[in-house]
Amino acid sequence: MAELKMTDIKIPRRLTTALVNSLTAGVVPRIGLEHIAVGRKPEVEAILRDMENIAEGGAAMKLITGRYGSGKSFLLQTIRNYALDRDFVTADADLSPERRLVGTKGQGLATYRELMTHLSTRTRPDGGALEAVLQKWITTIQQEAMKEGGLRAGDPALTQEVEQRIFAVTAEMQNLVHGFDFARVLAAYWNGYKLGEDGKKQAALRWLRGEFPNKTEARKELDVGVIIDDDNWYDYIKLWSEFVAKIGYKGLLLFIDEGVNLYKISNSIARTSNYEKLLTMFNDTMQGKAEHLGIFLGGTPQFVEDERRGLFSYEALRSRLVEGRFAGSGYRNYTGPILKLDMLSHEEILILLQKLLQIHGLHFGYAPSLTDEDLVQFMEMAVGRMGADELLTPREVVRDFMDLLHTLHQNPQVSFNQLLGERMAAPAAADQEQDDLDDFLAEFEL
Repeated sequence: MAELKMTDIKIPRRLTTALVNSLTAGVVPRIGLEHIAVGRKPEVEAILRDMENIAEGGAAMKLITGRYGSGKSFLLQTIRNYALDRDFVTADADLSPERRLVGTKGQGLATYRELMTHLSTRTRPDGGALEAVLQKWITTIQQEAMKEGGLRAGDPALTQEVEQRIFAVTAEMQNLVHGFDFARVLAAYWNGYKLGEDGKKQAALRWLRGEFPNKTEARKELDVGVIIDDDNWYDYIKLWSEFVAKIGYKGLLLFIDEGVNLYKISNSIARTSNYEKLLTMFNDTMQGKAEHLGIFLGGTPQFVEDERRGLFSYEALRSRLVEGRFAGSGYRNYTGPILKLDMLSHEEILILLQKLLQIHGLHFGYAPSLTDEDLVQFMEMAVGRMGADELLTPREVVRDFMDLLHTLHQNPQVSFNQLLGERMAAPAAADQEQDDLDDFLAEFEL
């Protein structure tokens, strides 16, 4: 039996609060994941190798698939935290009917805006890091210019040197698609920063976040003739990835979850348009048309493999994503474009329950009394209930276990065995009632 020794565990209250609240609600915590992570070692190692390539100027795209509750979102969030620790810039978004890759009502732009809202760095892990990235860039350039040129703050020569270095970076951007306008907006932000014109800075930030409604307003406020819109937003993602690499970060990683919402698009033309955009993103990362960019998309197996509406219904994607003859023979290939998540083993779930028990006790200030035998008994109940093959996912187990711990903590007069016995008796009573009803109907030939 797996043993977990956590008697000396020390986790800040802020993290235990986030973990307990999130897991009770059945959602993935954004922080503290390292304290409850189990399994997934090969998958994590594969993505870390991709991150090393991205840091060297490459690009990667991975589809992470698994049943609902199997841990897709948990893995995406775990990798996001690894990325922040390694000095990547990250951005994450969940797709929805209002947020797609392409749409006639601005759904693609809505996805870009969501990504920009959640733009994060190691020092700003909770999002909203766009302006912080620009300020760090300018501050770093100023410090380098002062150190290398022996200049002091307030020296007119410092402003001139900083400006030259900024234009050196933006000049390189101008050779890329839409790079000229991207560089002009960065220069506008610098001018607002230099002159203390907050309105100019905010206008530049609005443009970079994709918030200008039309080109006329953009030309009026920034003298830029284009805006980020539904058609070109992905081109600007590629510009962001190169820009953040030029100013000292390792690259830009996108974490996009709920890909199944593309599968759910009822209009076949709209669905195909989204798959075409996905194909463009896949080709760019595979063929070297993007640099310092990683895209990780989570979805269900049905979203990928359904040949009527899934990604496999689009032949150009199917041919790129389908498993080879060798990996498809039951062997795993973690370097391919798809990472398929199996359910956690029973031993891994037991280790997870041990960790949750310790964290719950630490958060509420009590010494956990449940034994490993109790945890195994809880698991047996979960496995044995009707439809367990469909329902026994980490999410379901965790929610039930957190409910159990809360109930025991708030009702000290109730024992574990009593509570578990009542839980196991309830389905049996329901089955008996159904049997009695069936007998009654049979007697009257109803």
